[in-house]
Amino acid sequence: MTEPNSALSMGCVPTSGVLLGLDYGTKRLGAAVSTSEQTMSLPLETYERRSEQLDADWLKRVVREYRVVGLVIGLPVHMSGQEGEKAQLARAFGEWANTVTGLPIAYGDERYSSAAADHFLAETTHKKKGKTQRRDQLAAHVILSSFIESADRTARPAVFQTRMAANE
Repeated sequence: MTEPNSALSMGCVPTSGVLLGLDYGTKRLGAAVSTSEQTMSLPLETYERRSEQLDADWLKRVVREYRVVGLVIGLPVHMSGQEGEKAQLARAFGEWANTVTGLPIAYGDERYSSAAADHFLAETTHKKKGKTQRRDQLAAHVILSSFIESADRTARPAVFQTRMAANE
């Protein structure tokens, strides 16, 4: 495990214009987009990863179609705020996405994004297969929503404290 990298972004993500939120996975990418005013986020799709070239083609198409000005990649950190192997993979993906699109990248804390997506899905009547397809895009929506609602978009993921730990 490593301490959170001091560089939480690659370039400065604009404060207006459409942002693309991505829930990184080795098999699938969840995607969500913000409004151009960055006041809300909407789930977009779940992309099944195929190859580096096809993934790049998909990413460039989405960026072009939605006129995206910046990317927000979910950063999986531990409850302590420390980064592990999955966070390193997400950062490597962010560097790749920056190279492919030329857009600035920011990282958003993704703790509990999948749990929140599961909670939303539990309230729906989708069949199990439909829920699986929507989970990643809803996680991306949670990540992007948290990022655009954040008072400090450059802040490191905070250390999670339970009520018991706070009382010790």
